[in-house]
Amino acid sequence: MPGIDKLPIEETLEDSPQTRSLLGVFEEDATAISNYMNQLYQAMHRIYDAQNELSAATHLTSKLLKEYEKQRFPLGGDDEVMSSTLQQFSKVIDELSSCHAVLSTQLADAMMFPITQFKERDLKEILTLKEVFQIASNDHDAAINRYSRLSKKRENDKVKYEVTEDVYTSRKKQHQTMMHYFCALNTLQYKKKIALLEPLLGYMQAQISFFKMGSENLNDQLEEFLTNIGTSVQNVRREMDSDVETMQQTIEDLEVASDPLYVPDPDPTKFPVHRNLTRKAGYLNARNKTGLVSSSWDRQFYFTQGGNLMSQARGDVAGGLAMDIDNCSVMAVDCEDRRYCFQITSFDGKKSSILQAESKKDHEEWICTINNISKQIYLSENPEEIAARVNQSALEAVTPSPSFQQRHESLRPAGQSRPPTARTSSSGSLGSESTNLAALSLDSLVAPDTPIQFDIISPVCEDQSGQAKASGQGGRRTNPFGESGGGTKSETEESILHQLFIVRFLGSMEVKSDDNPDVVYETMRQILAARAIHNIFRMTESHLLVTCDCLKLIDPQTQVTRLTFPLPNVVLYATHQENKRLFGFVLRTSGGRSESNLSSVCYIFESNNEGEKICDSVGLAKQIALHAELDRRASEKQKEIERVKEKQQKELSKQKQIEKDLEEQSRLIAASSRPNQASSEGQFVVLSSSQSEESDLGEEGKKRESEA
Repeated sequence: MPGIDKLPIEETLEDSPQTRSLLGVFEEDATAISNYMNQLYQAMHRIYDAQNELSAATHLTSKLLKEYEKQRFPLGGDDEVMSSTLQQFSKVIDELSSCHAVLSTQLADAMMFPITQFKERDLKEILTLKEVFQIASNDHDAAINRYSRLSKKRENDKVKYEVTEDVYTSRKKQHQTMMHYFCALNTLQYKKKIALLEPLLGYMQAQISFFKMGSENLNDQLEEFLTNIGTSVQNVRREMDSDVETMQQTIEDLEVASDPLYVPDPDPTKFPVHRNLTRKAGYLNARNKTGLVSSSWDRQFYFTQGGNLMSQARGDVAGGLAMDIDNCSVMAVDCEDRRYCFQITSFDGKKSSILQAESKKDHEEWICTINNISKQIYLSENPEEIAARVNQSALEAVTPSPSFQQRHESLRPAGQSRPPTARTSSSGSLGSESTNLAALSLDSLVAPDTPIQFDIISPVCEDQSGQAKASGQGGRRTNPFGESGGGTKSETEESILHQLFIVRFLGSMEVKSDDNPDVVYETMRQILAARAIHNIFRMTESHLLVTCDCLKLIDPQTQVTRLTFPLPNVVLYATHQENKRLFGFVLRTSGGRSESNLSSVCYIFESNNEGEKICDSVGLAKQIALHAELDRRASEKQKEIERVKEKQQKELSKQKQIEKDLEEQSRLIAASSRPNQASSEGQFVVLSSSQSEESDLGEEGKKRESEA
């Protein structure tokens, strides 16, 4: 027999959404089993009731057995051994459909009793346990809600003791009921096999013992098959008994071990706080505003995934994004007289969420974990070691902070103590991360000892003012919306495409390859890791203008162009595979480390959830530029064709004019030569052969005219 799918009894106390979702699959499977067994029971009862309908009833049974492999059981639907066994049974029963005489008592004992017992006892037990578990779950939820509403300022020991005792009792009842319910559902996977095979085995044995005429069909091969099935049933029963005993022992062990965890707020001395976590999951109460001053609290399962905080309702298969916690701020707050509340504020301060933990331990662990994730420690190879280094700042976040601005400023490095550009080598910023690159080696993507630039050097600085004036780019204000301020228009203003985005510069570095998107992903990884290790939080905000000619970084306050990237030189662009706010492009320039060769530099930016839009805009600009270039070439080719045609027309006109002049000259020569052919003084004019021929032809023509 293949392996049996089981519900994890060890996870009943956590009661996670994944466990509830898996429980729903088992409950759906139990319903499908009940429906199928009811059909099989009716078919076998038809055999028992009427001997004259035995042939039709056995035919229906055979048909149902053949359709077993077509049933869509959520669990065990692809059991090939069971399907082949039932197919073999269906063939034998179809051969015995001509036998009409069956003793009802033998059928009742061998066929009807096992399936009736499974239907009336086992399936009803599942339904009863399901109702009891639902009641216990509702009681536990109600007790948790009452416990969550305990006042922090007006503490009443008696009320607190009653509520805590209620939570303990309801949680213990739910845990015990849930473990027994899981055990019953797991046992059902064995019992359904027995309930299917035992009636069929009893039916066949009754047929062998009663019908002497069945000796022709019931040969030794069939008896061997039935013996094997009987042995298989016994093996399943022994395996079930052993598994039930193991599950019962597991339930007893878990009851003893989980007794301290039934208390909602355990003793912190027995359960220490883990402050170096970069991942955490558990139930939290989320505050939702329902009016100007009113609010409601919803209990949901929260977990961290990378730099995101995810939420998942009970019974859902997967969670949804609750908040982006990269570069966020987290602090403990007092909210509506509730205990263990903390507030998460996004990096731009536009979105905030207030959550309530169940215990002081969870309260501190959630704050420390989110604080570690906000510093992007999870991107490093040893996040726990790095989290231990910043543990002091995580502990400070546990106490209530006066305001978000102070907390945000405490995370921001001092602007005067940091130069505008910070450079570090890739080996120093990445540490041991460069040794475990999964897809491509570091040397094939990034040049060795490549410095990382974390800030933009504006062309309006004094050291680059001459270069800016020479290039005609520095110090000139750019109107990103295409409105002309003077009499002339620049190339950017004449462009078809004008799209403006708000971006923040993360860094740039020279790369060796510019024909693979993995170059951009690897550069993002190295720059983000270097920022996390060196605690660089400063980012220069700019306006990125995308046109058909170039990309421009514009200062948002002075509207001065900081950098210009020609669009033909942008050879590669991509967004991050998981964080769509990150995007980058590779710029191919001349020079670099070797002035005689071309170099490629990858620039990485962060946008306000518009990374894909920026890449689409750059792609659209390149398509427009390509179509414009093709149209220009087609226009030049058409003009060249027209010039060739005009030249040919002039040559043809000139040739016709020459032929016309020659004809006119020939007529003048012929006219001047006729009266001087013979003079009166007997002088003769010598004519050329062509002129003589023309004169002879003229005389012959005159003779013909006279004859006519």
